[in-house]
Parts: sequence; structure tokens; C-alpha cells
Amino acid sequence: MLKQYTPTQAIQTILKRNALDEIEISKKLSDSIEKIFNEKLNPEQAVAKIIKDVKTRGDSALQDWTNRLDSIDLQPAPVPQHLIQSALDSISATQRDALQKAATRIETFHRKQPITSWFTNELGGMLGQLIRPIERVGLYIPSGTAPLPSTVLMSAIPARVAGVKEIVVVSPPSKKHPEYLIDPIILAACAIAGVDEVYPLGGAQAIAALVYGTQTIKPVHKIFGPGNLFVTLAKRQVAGIIGIDGLAGPTETIVIADEFANPKWVAADLLAQAEHDELASAILLTPSQNLIKQVQAEIKNQIEELNRAKIILTSLENRGGAILTRDIQEAIDLSNEYAPEHLGLSVKNPWGWIEKIKNAGGVFVGEHSFEVLGDYVAGPSHIMPTGGSACFASPLSVTDFIKIISLVALDESTAQEISSIASVIAESESLDAHANAAIARSK
Repeated sequence: MLKQYTPTQAIQTILKRNALDEIEISKKLSDSIEKIFNEKLNPEQAVAKIIKDVKTRGDSALQDWTNRLDSIDLQPAPVPQHLIQSALDSISATQRDALQKAATRIETFHRKQPITSWFTNELGGMLGQLIRPIERVGLYIPSGTAPLPSTVLMSAIPARVAGVKEIVVVSPPSKKHPEYLIDPIILAACAIAGVDEVYPLGGAQAIAALVYGTQTIKPVHKIFGPGNLFVTLAKRQVAGIIGIDGLAGPTETIVIADEFANPKWVAADLLAQAEHDELASAILLTPSQNLIKQVQAEIKNQIEELNRAKIILTSLENRGGAILTRDIQEAIDLSNEYAPEHLGLSVKNPWGWIEKIKNAGGVFVGEHSFEVLGDYVAGPSHIMPTGGSACFASPLSVTDFIKIISLVALDESTAQEISSIASVIAESESLDAHANAAIARSK
């Protein structure tokens, strides 16, 4: 169930990264695309057709693709505010209290992040940076095998803290809850987070609508949020035309543990991440053979009581595993190379290893800081870099929702003093007009 690997075996298999365009698709998905489009297309080509159609036909295309892909005939329109409030009232008091408390912690954390303008007169006159929020953003909230109200809170609250004026949510329409158009727990989270507009719209067509706008939907300036393969491909195709937060892949977790770790807790943490979907990666790195055996036994016991056992089994079989390392240092070296979205340190002295961590979306220090708390209520956004992008990318924060505008207000003497420097550099680039503009000031 949880196969064991040597480090060499793991590097060639479960720790091996594949580019987004190298992911093999199943015959079932390939056949489904051919049936929908009446021609053989790969996912990238299918997404391009949808985007072009929405760009050309607007609302009519959105209605057609929602009907084709979600089997729901729905004219594009925002969810009415009274339905959003009704959804909040419809959930249990326990759910509402949990969402509100999580929202408070998330807001408190993100208000600590510095996003202030600054100025200096050290370089002559006044130089600085102006911080301005992005005016209108779109948030994609998945709702496939499970609705994700936590993703609403983890993306909309940082946007609100940053000062974004208009926050727009798109989420696939719900067959189970046609009276609300979207799963009510998602709408409830939208109400708590202060979302301005919500549209029952999913897939590549939702991304296209946010980029180009339609008769009903006003375009946004940047898109955030995870999604399936088609959503991710759509974001990649429009990147540069519009801002995107990143290209989210399947969730991934590495747990580094020693012989002192609680095997029951380690197993529970791995199962929790494998539960997301069949492509999720849940990997244990440890120098303890005994711990591996205990965790394997615990997984076998715990999985019997879980609703999504089939998904978990597929995930663990194809993307998960336990890697026996020489020591904790080798485990950390392998983790740094992999650059996981989540890294749990279930070791006796976790703080002693923090300085060794170079690449990870989030580090969960000690057995009481387990990753599930990060998913929902710890404070930082759970939208983190995947696919190895933790080597260069960061978790979602308020800085993703702002722009920096450089301010240059030099005094006359400084301008004259540095104009000659500018002219020399301009002439070396064969840009005479640049040099002349600088020389005119220096005289």
C-alpha cells in the first residue's frame, strides 16, 4: 500500500518531476475530448479552442461550454446576493463558526505582512515606491470531487487585506444544489470573505471569461486559484495577457520523520494529503526502518474507515511511498531537490533543522503543526507552489495582490550630476536620442 524505496529508486520514480506538457493523459480522457470536440485533440488544443470561442462569442460560448462539459444549461449571470446570504444562513452553526474563526486567523496573519509605500532623500530629491492594490481580481474555486470553501478564505481574505476593490469568484455550477447554483458552503465562505461577485462557471471557459470579459462578466486584471488540468493549461495560455498567480499542480507533501515520531500521526498526515486526488503525492522520508513498518501498518488500519479510500489507494500506489534514508540530512537534501508544496518535520528537534530547509512552500514544524491545520485555520494561505516551483515561487500573500510603482522625483542638482553618467551609457548602447536628452540637462 505504501511502497518502500531507496533514495536512488525514489529519484527515478516518485521524486521525479514531469513538466506540465509531459503529463500522460488516460485513454478515457482522450476519448472524452474526442467525443466533445468531434476530433482528436490533446488537452492543450482543446483548451485553446474553448478560449478562442469565449473570446469570440462571449456569453453564448459560456452557455454552450457549460452545457457540454457540465451538462447544465445555464445563462451566464452572477449569483444574486440574496442567495449568497441564504447560503450562509443554510449551513450549520458549527460550520459557520468554524469558517468565521478561520477567517479571523487568516486575516490576522496577512495583516502582519508589510505592504507600505516608502520614500528616501538619500539619492538626491525624492525616490521611492508607491504601493497600489490591483483593482479587480478573479479567484477560481474548485468544486469537483469536493467543494473547497477554505480556498475562498485563503485567497479572498489576502486580497481584501491588500485593498483590492473588486473580488470576483468563479466556481463550477452544482447539480447537487441547483437552488444555489453553486455549492452553498462555497457561497457561505464568499459571504464571510466579502467577495463582490460570484459566477457559476468552471473550467477553461471560466478562465477565458475572466481574461477577455463577456457581455455579462467584466474582465479582471489577475487570476488566482488552483484547478484541474484544463484550468491550469488555460492559465498558462493566457499568462502575459493577464496576471496569474502560478500554475497549480496536484497537491504534494513530504513528511520527514525520525524514530521518535508517532507512526499513527505520520500515517494520518500522509492519508490526509493522498485524499485530495489520485495524482496527489504523499511521501515519507526517514532513516528509521521500524517507523516505515509501523506507518505502513497504520495506513492499512486507518484507510478502512475513510470515505475516499479508493482515491487514497491510487494516490499512494502511483505517487506516494516511503524512502529509507541514511539520516535526516539526506532526507532534507532529497526534499530540497524535490521542493515540495508542504514539508512536515516530525523529528525530535525540528527547529535544529530549519536552517537546512531551502525549498518548500510551507514548513510545518513539529508533530503538533501538522499540514491539515495549514489547509484550514493556521493562518498562512494554503495556496502554495507545486510542481517544484517552490524553488522560485512563494505561497499566496498580500504581495500578490499589489503593484509597486517606482517614484522618481530628483532635484535639479542631482539630475545635472548624473545626466553625464546616463549619456555615457546611452552612447555605449548607440541610443543617440537618449544621450541627447541627458546631455541637454547636464548643460
